[in-house]
Amino acid sequence: MDAVDLGVNLFVALFALVDPIGNIPIFAAATAGASARQRMQVTGLLCLFIVGFLTFFFFTGLSLLQFFGISLAAFRIAGGILLLLLGLDMTRGDFLKMFADPDAVSDAADVRGYAKRRFQRLVVPFAMPLLIGPGAISTIIIQAGEAQKIGPAGTVAGLTAIGAAGVATFLIFALTGPISRLLGEVGMTIVVRVLGLILCALAIQFMLAGLGEALPGMFSGDVTAPYPSGGH
Repeated sequence: MDAVDLGVNLFVALFALVDPIGNIPIFAAATAGASARQRMQVTGLLCLFIVGFLTFFFFTGLSLLQFFGISLAAFRIAGGILLLLLGLDMTRGDFLKMFADPDAVSDAADVRGYAKRRFQRLVVPFAMPLLIGPGAISTIIIQAGEAQKIGPAGTVAGLTAIGAAGVATFLIFALTGPISRLLGEVGMTIVVRVLGLILCALAIQFMLAGLGEALPGMFSGDVTAPYPSGGH
């Protein structure tokens, strides 16, 4: 594998794992009532966090987990639990109200203040572990090891892939306004509830994978990796 292959593979994997397209309805719910400027500010802060966090783990991820004595299996299980709780919340009727910000309209002139409050509210559980979950972090750690084998060119390719994933996420989230208007309140509610069910299943899959690594032989391969040829 050369630097170009590593960069392309990492970008494709990160884009699929962050899944900004699938998370548009949730972001729309989290920024309902916000102006276009407010939503763009929140989008910018979230994407900067994504790029910064992934870059941090690209350089220190494995060492950090080793320092705290945390295995990737334990990280997957913990991330799965957080995702499960979020998925259960999404299936509730008042999920959209949970993210509502009554000050969005009155703070129309205070773009930075609104963006800062929304960002603080969305770091957990939206930015992490929904956007940056166990899959994305483990992928970063694995590819960081490959980049070290390639050398400086591999490091540059990895950082370029992370930056490109952040830019792609920003561009897609920038379309949240038109998409939310197209779907309407009822459509957004339906999509969010369906995604909540999918997220619950994904959370269980993360936990099964973690348990499968921690307790080899506990589950069959068809359970922990049902589609190995198409997995990330």
